Amino acid sequence: MMTPEEKAAVEFYIQLALKEDVGDGDHTSLACVPETARGEAVLVAKEAGVLAGIEVAGMVYRLVDAGTVFTALKQDGDRVQVGDRVWTVSGASRSILTAERLSLNYVQRMSGIATHTRRLVDMLAGMRTTLLDTRKTTPNNRVFEKMAVRIGGGSNHRFGLFDMILIKDNHIDFVGGVAEAVQAAQDYLKANGLQLPIEVEVRNMDELETVLRHGGVQRIMLDNFTVPELKKAVEHIGGRYETEASGGITEATLKDYASSGVDFISVGSLTHHVASLDLSLKAVHHI
Repeated sequence: MMTPEEKAAVEFYIQLALKEDVGDGDHTSLACVPETARGEAVLVAKEAGVLAGIEVAGMVYRLVDAGTVFTALKQDGDRVQVGDRVWTVSGASRSILTAERLSLNYVQRMSGIATHTRRLVDMLAGMRTTLLDTRKTTPNNRVFEKMAVRIGGGSNHRFGLFDMILIKDNHIDFVGGVAEAVQAAQDYLKANGLQLPIEVEVRNMDELETVLRHGGVQRIMLDNFTVPELKKAVEHIGGRYETEASGGITEATLKDYASSGVDFISVGSLTHHVASLDLSLKAVHHI
Protein backbone atom coordinates (compact mmCIF):
# COMPACT_ATOMS: atom_id res chain seq x y z
CA MET A 1 0.00 0.00 0.00
CA MET A 2 1.16 3.52 -0.78
CA THR A 3 1.58 6.13 1.90
CA PRO A 4 -0.59 9.25 1.45
CA GLU A 5 2.54 11.15 0.35
CA GLU A 6 3.41 8.48 -2.22
CA LYS A 7 -0.15 8.39 -3.53
CA ALA A 8 -0.14 12.16 -4.07
CA ALA A 9 3.22 11.95 -5.87
CA VAL A 10 2.08 9.01 -8.01
CA GLU A 11 -1.07 10.84 -9.08
CA PHE A 12 0.95 13.96 -9.92
CA TYR A 13 3.38 12.02 -12.14
CA ILE A 14 0.61 10.00 -13.79
CA GLN A 15 -1.09 13.25 -14.76
CA LEU A 16 2.17 14.51 -16.26
CA ALA A 17 2.59 11.24 -18.15
CA LEU A 18 -0.97 11.45 -19.50
CA LYS A 19 -0.32 15.00 -20.66
CA GLU A 20 2.82 13.78 -22.44
CA ASP A 21 1.09 10.78 -24.04
CA VAL A 22 -2.41 12.00 -24.84
CA GLY A 23 -1.72 15.65 -25.67
CA ASP A 24 -4.84 17.11 -27.27
CA GLY A 25 -6.46 13.72 -27.73
CA ASP A 26 -6.07 10.02 -28.51
CA HIS A 27 -6.90 10.63 -32.14
CA THR A 28 -6.64 7.00 -33.25
CA SER A 29 -9.25 5.88 -30.72
CA LEU A 30 -11.37 8.95 -31.35
CA ALA A 31 -11.31 8.21 -35.08
CA CYS A 32 -11.84 4.45 -35.01
CA VAL A 33 -13.93 3.67 -31.94
CA PRO A 34 -17.50 4.94 -31.51
CA GLU A 35 -18.08 7.14 -28.47
CA THR A 36 -20.77 4.75 -27.19
CA ALA A 37 -18.65 1.59 -27.57
CA ARG A 38 -17.95 -0.33 -24.40
CA GLY A 39 -15.65 -3.28 -23.89
CA GLU A 40 -13.51 -5.37 -21.60
CA ALA A 41 -9.81 -6.22 -21.70
CA VAL A 42 -7.55 -8.53 -19.73
CA LEU A 43 -3.84 -8.29 -18.90
CA VAL A 44 -2.01 -11.59 -19.41
CA ALA A 45 1.53 -12.49 -18.33
CA LYS A 46 3.82 -13.58 -21.15
CA GLU A 47 6.77 -14.09 -18.82
CA ALA A 48 7.22 -15.37 -15.26
CA GLY A 49 8.15 -12.87 -12.58
CA VAL A 50 7.07 -10.75 -9.63
CA LEU A 51 4.29 -8.24 -10.18
CA ALA A 52 4.54 -4.59 -9.18
CA GLY A 53 2.52 -1.57 -10.22
CA ILE A 54 -0.97 -3.06 -10.08
CA GLU A 55 -2.16 -0.30 -7.75
CA VAL A 56 -0.53 2.30 -10.00
CA ALA A 57 -2.21 0.87 -13.10
CA GLY A 58 -5.61 1.08 -11.42
CA MET A 59 -4.96 4.76 -10.74
CA VAL A 60 -4.11 5.33 -14.42
CA TYR A 61 -7.46 3.94 -15.53
CA ARG A 62 -9.39 5.93 -12.93
CA LEU A 63 -7.61 9.16 -13.87
CA VAL A 64 -8.35 8.59 -17.57
CA ASP A 65 -11.99 7.74 -16.88
CA ALA A 66 -13.52 7.39 -13.43
CA GLY A 67 -16.21 5.20 -14.98
CA THR A 68 -13.87 2.35 -15.84
CA VAL A 69 -14.01 -0.75 -13.64
CA PHE A 70 -10.53 -2.07 -12.83
CA THR A 71 -10.42 -5.50 -11.21
CA ALA A 72 -7.06 -6.77 -9.94
CA LEU A 73 -6.77 -10.55 -10.19
CA LYS A 74 -3.23 -10.46 -8.76
CA GLN A 75 -1.65 -8.15 -6.21
CA ASP A 76 1.65 -6.32 -6.00
CA GLY A 77 4.32 -8.76 -4.88
CA ASP A 78 2.59 -11.86 -6.31
CA ARG A 79 4.59 -14.23 -8.45
CA VAL A 80 3.10 -14.73 -11.88
CA GLN A 81 3.55 -17.47 -14.48
CA VAL A 82 3.13 -17.40 -18.25
CA GLY A 83 -0.57 -17.24 -19.11
CA ASP A 84 -1.74 -15.92 -15.73
CA ARG A 85 -4.43 -13.23 -15.85
CA VAL A 86 -3.36 -10.12 -13.94
CA TRP A 87 -6.29 -7.72 -14.19
CA THR A 88 -9.46 -7.00 -16.14
CA VAL A 89 -10.77 -3.58 -17.03
CA SER A 90 -14.15 -2.71 -18.47
CA GLY A 91 -15.91 0.46 -19.51
CA ALA A 92 -15.74 2.88 -22.43
CA SER A 93 -13.57 1.27 -25.12
CA ARG A 94 -11.91 4.59 -25.93
CA SER A 95 -10.83 5.01 -22.30
CA ILE A 96 -9.42 1.48 -22.10
CA LEU A 97 -7.33 2.13 -25.21
CA THR A 98 -6.14 5.56 -24.06
CA ALA A 99 -4.92 4.18 -20.73
CA GLU A 100 -3.46 0.97 -22.17
CA ARG A 101 0.14 1.94 -22.93
CA LEU A 102 0.73 4.10 -19.86
CA SER A 103 -0.62 1.46 -17.49
CA LEU A 104 1.51 -1.18 -19.20
CA ASN A 105 4.61 1.02 -19.12
CA TYR A 106 4.32 1.34 -15.36
CA VAL A 107 3.51 -2.26 -14.54
CA GLN A 108 6.05 -3.78 -16.94
CA ARG A 109 8.89 -1.56 -15.75
CA MET A 110 8.00 -1.91 -12.06
CA SER A 111 7.53 -5.69 -12.37
CA GLY A 112 10.95 -6.00 -14.01
CA ILE A 113 12.51 -4.18 -11.07
CA ALA A 114 10.56 -6.22 -8.51
CA THR A 115 11.51 -9.48 -10.23
CA HIS A 116 15.22 -8.65 -10.26
CA THR A 117 15.09 -7.40 -6.67
CA ARG A 118 13.32 -10.53 -5.43
CA ARG A 119 15.95 -12.71 -7.07
CA LEU A 120 18.77 -10.91 -5.25
CA VAL A 121 16.87 -10.77 -1.95
CA ASP A 122 16.30 -14.54 -2.14
CA MET A 123 20.05 -14.99 -2.58
CA LEU A 124 20.60 -13.17 0.73
CA ALA A 125 18.15 -15.33 2.68
CA GLY A 126 19.57 -16.22 6.09
CA MET A 127 22.27 -13.54 5.91
CA ARG A 128 22.29 -10.31 7.92
CA THR A 129 22.76 -7.99 4.92
CA THR A 130 19.94 -5.76 3.65
CA LEU A 131 19.71 -5.01 -0.09
CA LEU A 132 19.39 -1.31 -0.97
CA ASP A 133 18.64 0.61 -4.14
CA THR A 134 20.30 3.90 -5.16
CA ARG A 135 19.39 7.21 -6.83
CA LYS A 136 20.23 5.72 -10.24
CA THR A 137 16.61 6.01 -11.32
CA THR A 138 14.68 7.35 -14.31
CA PRO A 139 13.96 11.08 -13.82
CA ASN A 140 10.39 11.67 -12.63
CA ASN A 141 9.91 7.92 -12.12
CA ARG A 142 11.83 7.49 -8.87
CA VAL A 143 8.72 7.05 -6.73
CA PHE A 144 7.57 4.17 -8.96
CA GLU A 145 10.97 2.51 -9.19
CA LYS A 146 11.74 2.70 -5.48
CA MET A 147 8.25 1.40 -4.72
CA ALA A 148 8.98 -1.56 -7.02
CA VAL A 149 12.20 -2.31 -5.10
CA ARG A 150 10.21 -2.52 -1.85
CA ILE A 151 7.57 -4.72 -3.48
CA GLY A 152 10.39 -7.02 -4.57
CA GLY A 153 11.59 -7.30 -0.97
CA GLY A 154 14.45 -4.80 -1.07
CA SER A 155 14.82 -1.60 0.92
CA ASN A 156 15.19 2.01 -0.16
CA HIS A 157 18.29 4.09 0.36
CA ARG A 158 17.72 7.84 0.60
CA PHE A 159 14.99 9.07 -1.73
CA GLY A 160 16.77 12.22 -2.87
CA LEU A 161 19.34 14.82 -1.99
CA PHE A 162 17.17 16.24 0.78
CA ASP A 163 16.65 13.38 3.23
CA MET A 164 20.22 12.37 4.12
CA ILE A 165 23.75 13.72 4.12
CA LEU A 166 25.74 11.35 1.89
CA ILE A 167 29.35 12.47 1.55
CA LYS A 168 30.84 10.83 -1.54
CA ASP A 169 34.27 10.88 -3.16
CA ASN A 170 33.68 14.07 -5.16
CA HIS A 171 32.50 15.94 -2.06
CA ILE A 172 35.63 14.80 -0.25
CA ASP A 173 37.92 15.78 -3.13
CA PHE A 174 36.29 19.19 -3.55
CA VAL A 175 36.55 20.06 0.15
CA GLY A 176 40.03 18.65 0.70
CA GLY A 177 39.61 15.53 2.83
CA VAL A 178 37.32 13.13 4.67
CA ALA A 179 37.54 14.78 8.08
CA GLU A 180 36.97 18.23 6.59
CA ALA A 181 33.87 17.02 4.74
CA VAL A 182 32.37 15.31 7.79
CA GLN A 183 33.02 18.35 9.98
CA ALA A 184 31.48 20.66 7.38
CA ALA A 185 28.36 18.47 7.28
CA GLN A 186 28.05 18.49 11.07
CA ASP A 187 28.47 22.28 11.17
CA TYR A 188 25.89 22.72 8.41
CA LEU A 189 23.26 20.61 10.17
CA LYS A 190 23.79 22.47 13.44
CA ALA A 191 23.68 25.90 11.81
CA ASN A 192 20.46 25.10 9.98
CA GLY A 193 18.69 23.23 12.78
CA LEU A 194 18.46 20.04 10.72
CA GLN A 195 18.46 16.47 11.96
CA LEU A 196 19.62 14.25 9.11
CA PRO A 197 21.73 11.10 9.24
CA ILE A 198 25.26 11.42 7.90
CA GLU A 199 26.84 8.72 5.76
CA VAL A 200 30.37 9.02 4.44
CA GLU A 201 32.01 7.09 1.63
CA VAL A 202 35.56 5.81 2.11
CA ARG A 203 37.79 4.39 -0.61
CA ASN A 204 40.52 2.75 1.42
CA MET A 205 41.58 1.83 4.95
CA ASP A 206 43.34 5.17 5.46
CA GLU A 207 40.11 7.10 4.85
CA LEU A 208 38.25 4.64 7.06
CA GLU A 209 40.72 5.24 9.88
CA THR A 210 40.23 9.00 9.51
CA VAL A 211 36.44 8.62 9.86
CA LEU A 212 36.81 6.36 12.88
CA ARG A 213 39.04 8.94 14.59
CA HIS A 214 36.72 11.83 13.74
CA GLY A 215 33.34 10.15 14.40
CA GLY A 216 30.04 11.95 14.09
CA VAL A 217 28.49 9.80 11.34
CA GLN A 218 25.80 7.14 11.35
CA ARG A 219 26.96 4.95 8.45
CA ILE A 220 30.18 4.28 6.56
CA MET A 221 30.01 3.35 2.88
CA LEU A 222 32.89 1.10 1.82
CA ASP A 223 33.19 1.80 -1.89
CA ASN A 224 34.85 -0.55 -4.38
CA PHE A 225 36.49 -2.66 -1.68
CA THR A 226 37.40 -6.23 -2.59
CA VAL A 227 35.73 -8.94 -0.53
CA PRO A 228 38.85 -9.52 1.65
CA GLU A 229 39.24 -5.76 2.13
CA LEU A 230 35.56 -5.46 3.04
CA LYS A 231 35.81 -8.23 5.64
CA LYS A 232 38.82 -6.52 7.18
CA ALA A 233 37.06 -3.13 7.23
CA VAL A 234 33.84 -4.50 8.77
CA GLU A 235 35.83 -6.25 11.48
CA HIS A 236 37.79 -3.06 12.16
CA ILE A 237 34.62 -0.98 12.47
CA GLY A 238 33.38 -3.58 14.93
CA GLY A 239 29.74 -2.48 15.01
CA ARG A 240 30.49 1.10 16.01
CA TYR A 241 28.76 2.35 12.86
CA GLU A 242 26.40 0.93 10.26
CA THR A 243 28.29 -0.37 7.24
CA GLU A 244 27.38 -0.34 3.56
CA ALA A 245 29.18 -1.91 0.61
CA SER A 246 28.83 -0.43 -2.87
CA GLY A 247 30.52 -0.29 -6.23
CA GLY A 248 30.19 -2.87 -8.99
CA ILE A 249 28.60 -5.59 -6.88
CA THR A 250 26.83 -8.02 -9.21
CA GLU A 251 24.52 -10.99 -8.88
CA ALA A 252 27.60 -13.22 -9.20
CA THR A 253 29.45 -11.56 -6.30
CA LEU A 254 26.55 -10.53 -4.06
CA LYS A 255 26.73 -13.44 -1.60
CA ASP A 256 30.50 -13.14 -1.30
CA TYR A 257 30.19 -9.49 -0.31
CA ALA A 258 27.35 -10.26 2.10
CA SER A 259 29.49 -12.93 3.77
CA SER A 260 31.65 -10.09 5.14
CA GLY A 261 28.90 -9.28 7.64
CA VAL A 262 28.26 -5.84 6.13
CA ASP A 263 24.90 -4.33 7.15
CA PHE A 264 23.83 -3.07 3.72
CA ILE A 265 24.71 -3.60 0.08
CA SER A 266 23.56 -0.97 -2.41
CA VAL A 267 23.04 -2.11 -6.00
CA GLY A 268 22.36 0.52 -8.66
CA SER A 269 21.38 -2.08 -11.24
CA LEU A 270 18.12 -2.73 -9.36
CA THR A 271 16.71 0.31 -11.14
CA HIS A 272 19.07 1.38 -13.90
CA HIS A 273 19.89 -1.92 -15.61
CA VAL A 274 16.79 -4.08 -15.64
CA ALA A 275 14.48 -5.51 -18.32
CA SER A 276 10.73 -4.94 -18.18
CA LEU A 277 8.47 -7.93 -17.58
CA ASP A 278 6.55 -9.03 -20.68
CA LEU A 279 2.81 -8.45 -20.17
CA SER A 280 0.07 -7.97 -22.76
CA LEU A 281 -3.38 -6.36 -22.66
CA LYS A 282 -5.93 -8.03 -24.92
CA ALA A 283 -9.51 -7.05 -25.73
CA VAL A 284 -11.94 -9.70 -24.55
CA HIS A 285 -15.23 -8.58 -26.09
CA HIS A 286 -17.51 -5.67 -26.77
CA ILE A 287 -20.19 -4.92 -24.21
